[in-house]
Amino acid sequence: MMTFHSAAALADPDQQSGAARPATCPVRHGAPTTPAAVTPPPAPPDVLTEARQFLEMFGAETSTPVGDRWRQVRAEIEEKNTWWQTNEELTFGARVAWRQSIRCIGRLRWRSMVVRDRRHVRRSADVCQELTAHLRAATNSGRIRSTITILAPDTSEGPTVKIHNDQLVRYAAHRQPDGQVLGDPRYVGFTELVTALGWKPPSPPSRFDVLPWLVETATESPTLYDVPAAEVLEVPLHHPDHLWFTDLALRWHAVPAISNMRLRIGGVDYSAAPFNGFYMAAEISTRNLADPDRYDQLPVIAHLLGLNTDRDPYWRDKALLVLNEAVSASFAASKITISDHHAESRNLTLFAEREEAAGRPAYGDWSWINGLGPMTPQDPSWGRYYASGEPNPNFWLDPESAAASRGEAPAGTLRQRHRGVAGKTR
Repeated sequence: MMTFHSAAALADPDQQSGAARPATCPVRHGAPTTPAAVTPPPAPPDVLTEARQFLEMFGAETSTPVGDRWRQVRAEIEEKNTWWQTNEELTFGARVAWRQSIRCIGRLRWRSMVVRDRRHVRRSADVCQELTAHLRAATNSGRIRSTITILAPDTSEGPTVKIHNDQLVRYAAHRQPDGQVLGDPRYVGFTELVTALGWKPPSPPSRFDVLPWLVETATESPTLYDVPAAEVLEVPLHHPDHLWFTDLALRWHAVPAISNMRLRIGGVDYSAAPFNGFYMAAEISTRNLADPDRYDQLPVIAHLLGLNTDRDPYWRDKALLVLNEAVSASFAASKITISDHHAESRNLTLFAEREEAAGRPAYGDWSWINGLGPMTPQDPSWGRYYASGEPNPNFWLDPESAAASRGEAPAGTLRQRHRGVAGKTR
C-alpha cells in the first residue's frame, strides 16, 4: 500500500481545516478520476493558538511537561511570529499529520514514519541532494520505508523551498507528430514546461522516461535536476498465468513519494516536505495503468484475453483483475513491498478502532478511502462512519506547485522575490 496513496495528493475543494461537517457516511460518493480543484489552504494561522494546541497535544501524548516550553515558545512567537520546533516536536508533528490525513487508507503505521530533519537546507542544489538521499533511504533495497524529509520552514514572506513535481518519480508524456502521446498523458503539460526550461528528453523517448525535479527557492529561480537513475527502483510487470503480459513492456517505480504538499505543525508551514509510504497494488493497476487519461491498458488486456467488449458488461472488471494480479505478483517476485486494497481496508478499520480507543476521533473521507478499489461492500472500511473535520497537524496541497505539475509556469510567492524566468539543468 502506498501509505500516503496518490489520492491524498488530489485535494477535495469542499474540505476546510477544522470545518464542521456531518460525519462522513458509508455511501459511495465517487472519488475523482482527475485532479480536483486545489483545497483552499486554512485561514492564516493564529500561530500562538496553533502552537499552544500542538504543544498540549504533544505533552498529553508523550507524557511531557510543556509549561516551561510553552513560555519559551510564546516569547519566540511574540518576537518572530514563528518558532523553531525541537526534533522531537517535529517528529511527533509529522507523524500526527499522517495520522490525520483523511484521504489516506494506510495510517495504521503512522508511528513508524522515519522523519529526516533537514530544516537547514535552503539551496536548490542541496535540496536535490536530499531528494536523492530520500529516495535511497525510502527504497531500502525494496523493503520500502515510510519516510519524510522536512526542508527549510516557510518565513513571514512565504515559502523558502518548493518542489513543483507532484511526486519525486513521474513519467514524461511526449506528444507525437500524429497527436498521440507516448508516456503518461497526465504529464503532457509538465513535460512541456520542463522541456521549455531546458530538459533534454531521452532519444529516442519511451513510455517510461522519468521527469526531472523542478526546484525553486527564495533566492533561486526554478531549476531542473535530473533524477539519478540509480535511485529509481522500477519493477517490470509480468503475470504468473498469462505469458503474453510480458510483451506489454509495462513497468512501474517502487516508491510513491508525494512532494507538493505543505506540512503544517503548530502554526509553522513546511512547503517542502516530501513523504512516501509504499504502494497498494490498486494505485498502480486501477488508476495509473488503467485510467483512460493515463496509460489506458484495460482495452489492450481485454483484447489479449479474448473478451467481447461490446457484449460483456464485465470486461473491464476481468481485465482489471488481471492487471491487479500482475502488479502484485511482479512486486512480490522482485521482493519489493506492496499491499492490496482488501488488506488495507482491514488495516484502516483497525486504525480507526485504535484511534477511538485512545479517545481520538477517527477522521476520514469515505469516498477517498474506498475510492481506489476495486473495493467491495464486504471490505470493513466500506461500512463504517468516520469523523468529520481535517485538523492540523496535516498536509495541504500547495496551489502553485499543483498548477506547476499541470504545466503552468511557477509564478507565485517565491518568484516575486527574484527576477529571471529561465531554468537550467544540473
